[in-house]
Amino acid sequence: MSVGVLDAIWLTIKLASITTLFLLLLGTPLAWWLSRRRTNFSAFVESIVALPLILPPTVLGFYLLIMLAPQTAVGKFWQELTGSQLAFSFSALVVGSVIYSLPFVVQPLQGAFSRIPHGLLQAAATLGAPPLDQFRSVVLPMCKRSFITAASLGFAHTVGEFGVVLMIGGNIPGETQVVSIAIYDQVESLQFANAHRLAAGLVIFSAALLFLLYRSNRQSFWRLPE
Repeated sequence: MSVGVLDAIWLTIKLASITTLFLLLLGTPLAWWLSRRRTNFSAFVESIVALPLILPPTVLGFYLLIMLAPQTAVGKFWQELTGSQLAFSFSALVVGSVIYSLPFVVQPLQGAFSRIPHGLLQAAATLGAPPLDQFRSVVLPMCKRSFITAASLGFAHTVGEFGVVLMIGGNIPGETQVVSIAIYDQVESLQFANAHRLAAGLVIFSAALLFLLYRSNRQSFWRLPE
């Protein structure tokens, strides 16, 4: 396996790990807020969060590329802050990946939060627990499996990204060339054996992760209380 392929694999793991961390940090409060609101505005926010599920990745990537360009407010701020441009950088991949994978984290958490009996939170409040303690002592233990599901889906979806990362990151070896782009690169150069090995690796990884996830959820669902 060449150094370039190893770099692409490492970059993909790094991107997926950082993205998953940001997804949990941003997606948890957003999912909690959406699960507690039934207004037109919350429905609008929910539709924006879910938009990457139906939008072609290249459309999302195109508008993100425009937003992150050096001449925009976001691009100028980043360049003044770091001294480098945001578009076609690893940081741009993180931004795009967080937005593109957000519904895969928010929706499982929102569903889990919505199923929590409101009486449990009221009981905790009656005992003097502030909202943060209620979340930590009641919500987190009850939704632990949903957090695992959300993190797994966010990680796996980031690993398999192509259109968004190509649009905003390009194909820079060692900086923005993740595995999905490396496969495309190998096919473009007619290196089908290398492309097959990388593609098969992604298929095996994704299938194994989903199998473990669904088996774990199925066993949890059918487990009888002691």
